[in-house]
Amino acid sequence: MMNKHTQLKDWIGHQRSATDVVTAWPLAALAATLDRRDPEPRAGDAVPPGWHWLYFLETSPASELGVDGHPRRGDFLPPVDLPRRMWAGGRIEFAGPLKVGDTARRNSEIVSVESKHGRSGNLVFVTVRHTITAAGTGVVIEEHDIVYRDAPQPGEPPPALKPAPAEAAWHREVIADPVMLFRFSALIFNAHRIHYDIDFCHEEGYPGLIVHGPLQTILLLDLCRRHESRPVRRLEYRAVHPLLHYERFTVNGALTPDGSQAALWSANASGGYTMSATAYF
Repeated sequence: MMNKHTQLKDWIGHQRSATDVVTAWPLAALAATLDRRDPEPRAGDAVPPGWHWLYFLETSPASELGVDGHPRRGDFLPPVDLPRRMWAGGRIEFAGPLKVGDTARRNSEIVSVESKHGRSGNLVFVTVRHTITAAGTGVVIEEHDIVYRDAPQPGEPPPALKPAPAEAAWHREVIADPVMLFRFSALIFNAHRIHYDIDFCHEEGYPGLIVHGPLQTILLLDLCRRHESRPVRRLEYRAVHPLLHYERFTVNGALTPDGSQAALWSANASGGYTMSATAYF
């Protein structure tokens, strides 16, 4: 394990860059997916917080995808030999507006690779820092945490739920059915099979399709937009428990007493945390 870990550490500092034009159609399509009735996006309109994930999409050829639908490892991301890859969380600073019509650039760098051992087996955490600039100005600085895990063991019990608060000042009920998951996967060009292939989910130890971490995060940011006029300047978020497509779930939030930030969380039908976050205004 030490030799493998040392080799994975060699990926720290790997970089790549991409450019994209911020077009209106993905914004309109995501608004429809979230059942919003937003005006048609026009040139100069600001991209809502978190919706930068609609751009800079990976377009790996089909022959270069792994069995799980992700691009094969060992190009930009390190060749971690654990089979399950999940979105673990991250931190996003919204430093300025990304606007429709901008030609933007994203610089990405692997800043951390850490191996751990948990109750469910071996884990490897990889953190990637993305910096998005438009017109020479940084507009989004993001650190994205990816976790790689061992395959589930036969008869392995599901992870324990952590009870979420029963009451919230902001509250919305959502059903992320297969149609929503399909549309969101298409919008971010995500071919990970846990979001659409139920047989693959069963092989991975999940009884249903998995609701995307980014989708839950966007729903939490969307909750802020529905209840708070101030823009979110920073978001810290963490995936807590898998959320299944057939579960009616909630997105929730509450301002702190001084009003400078909000606690945000999504909870499944059993009232357990699936995502927790803090938004700073």
